[in-house]
Amino acid sequence: MEEDIDVTFHLEGQNGLSREPSEETTNGHLNQKPVMNGLIISHNVKDHTNGNAPLTSLPISALKQNGLLQSLAAGGDQLKPAEENAELEKAREEWEALENIQPAITEDSNPTPLISFNEALQYFQTTDLGDLLTNIQPTIRRTGLAAITHFLFGPPRLHRELLEERDLVFTIAQCHVDNSQTVHMRVLQTIYKRLIGCRLDCPRYGTHWENIGFQGTDPATDLRGTGFLGLMHTLYFVMDPETLPLARDIYKLSQHSTQNFPFSVMSINMTRIALQVLREEALSKECNRRQQVVGVLNEFYVATYLHLYQLWKTQQKTIADSGFVLKEVELFAKKNPKQMLRRLEVFLKERRVGGIPRGTSPEPPAQQPSSPSPGERAARVASAQGCKEKEMHFTGVCELPPDMEGDARLI
Repeated sequence: MEEDIDVTFHLEGQNGLSREPSEETTNGHLNQKPVMNGLIISHNVKDHTNGNAPLTSLPISALKQNGLLQSLAAGGDQLKPAEENAELEKAREEWEALENIQPAITEDSNPTPLISFNEALQYFQTTDLGDLLTNIQPTIRRTGLAAITHFLFGPPRLHRELLEERDLVFTIAQCHVDNSQTVHMRVLQTIYKRLIGCRLDCPRYGTHWENIGFQGTDPATDLRGTGFLGLMHTLYFVMDPETLPLARDIYKLSQHSTQNFPFSVMSINMTRIALQVLREEALSKECNRRQQVVGVLNEFYVATYLHLYQLWKTQQKTIADSGFVLKEVELFAKKNPKQMLRRLEVFLKERRVGGIPRGTSPEPPAQQPSSPSPGERAARVASAQGCKEKEMHFTGVCELPPDMEGDARLI
């Protein structure tokens, strides 16, 4: 018994724990029991393993107060290395290794490489899309007098050598997002990274997609009417060095406290408008002049988004106005495709030479002061190139033709 008491006292004296003897009479014998922080500790070490009874008898708070856990983590000298059993050594090694464990996604991870628009386009050019090709409608079907009027007075027809490229555009608009296709996933990741400004991948599904203006956890559900072409246009927008600043300006406005709108959903609507203008052959003249379809359509998409951005910002529009604004933008785009492209050209040129401060859009001419600032000169340059001032104003909602009702809306 004396030997047991000595061993117990030796263990209790470590780490500065108080040892106050407690007396108890059992069968006429006086037993002394140590008291630690006001708690009576049993000294019968034969009933415990490895002599660690005091550890199992104390509350966690008492251990923290007396630094015992810190001593264990630091490899204290309460146990000699030769006496440590394999389980305790293994536990200590695992504990010390915790600081070296890294999260699943770190700066050292290998993110998915960004993809350029041309690389993504090449994928579709070399993929068999024959099944989708039969479902496209590249032009408006006209019959009777409407067909004769369009033939005589309408825009020129697209050159024969450009028909295949035009059909490819409408075929991509029939494609759905395929999780098994690496190119599809890279396009999604690239759009997210370029808009947010991060370099790490994001999960395929999740609320983070709402941060860049999709309506839910899966971007694919928002591509009705435009298919994968809606993502291709956004990819072009964020990957072209000239248009990326504009894309981020529009994205910044979409996050405004009162003028916010869903950036990606609005972008898909711009693609829908651009497709409709191409289908009505309003872009055929420009495509013939430049001998390309994809490039003209990409620029027209950006020009349409720029037009909406300027209108939304200067006229203090909100999401409640989205339906009316989209109707105005679509009507203006169909009537003035050449002017839309010219405005984009002037805007980007002014930005290159520093005429338009980043994040600033030109005011409509009617609202310009007599002494224009550098940021307002872009609109006047466009006016000097044949843009009439009245075309900078948009018709009121009540003045829209009845057949436009319901055509333009947030998808």
